[in-house]
Amino acid sequence: MSNKSNNPFDKIQQSAGISPSEIYKVADSVKNADFSDEKTVRRLVRQLAKMANKPISREKEDKLVKSITNNKVPGDLNSLNQLFKK
Repeated sequence: MSNKSNNPFDKIQQSAGISPSEIYKVADSVKNADFSDEKTVRRLVRQLAKMANKPISREKEDKLVKSITNNKVPGDLNSLNQLFKK
């Protein structure tokens, strides 16, 4: 029998080092966010990269911001993962 947790927050904390409280804090901050506003989206992208301790290039940040502000964010996790890898 495996000791691996099926809790997604545990998996995120193990792989990215982001605590559930940090996830809730970000989720709460974007509840009423205007995702068509470039400044808001850019701040969120930077905040998430910092939380995950993953540097993000200006080019990748620009691509993410453009995709999000143009409402071209994929609906499934696999496609979203591919967007972050570009």
